[in-house]
Amino acid sequence: MAKLTVNGEEVTLDVPEDTPLLWALRDEMRLTGTKFGCGIAHCGACTVMVDGMPRRSCVTPVGSIDGGFVETIEAMEGPEAEAVQNAWTNIDVPQCGWCQSGQVMSATALLRMNRAPTDEDIDNAMAGNICRCATYVRIRRAIHDAAETLEG
Repeated sequence: MAKLTVNGEEVTLDVPEDTPLLWALRDEMRLTGTKFGCGIAHCGACTVMVDGMPRRSCVTPVGSIDGGFVETIEAMEGPEAEAVQNAWTNIDVPQCGWCQSGQVMSATALLRMNRAPTDEDIDNAMAGNICRCATYVRIRRAIHDAAETLEG
């Protein structure tokens, strides 16, 4: 059993401590915005924020974050999240959309830490997120546009 705060709500998950956070979110809490991609933390589709940092939920045991704060794509808030979501829409970043929740989570985390990222900063922050549709150029452009929006 683990006690967490998920999207601002305190929850107690009655699951084994080694249950991946991804399955607790999707199966127990019905928060299906976080996607299963590879199951080995290589694709980034399952990215959520744990205590403010991006984390691959497919390999994060619920027991390892007991008492932690989890933010999923369903509750992304704040100026960075809004700027990223608007840029994603304006540039038509998604194609199939499967990886997009993880992409948005990682981009938002980057902009929360660095509001003026270089191409290298973006590439480093997004390196663990795979897009099968290869929208990487649009993703980078959207992050730059979101950063410009935040700069005013």
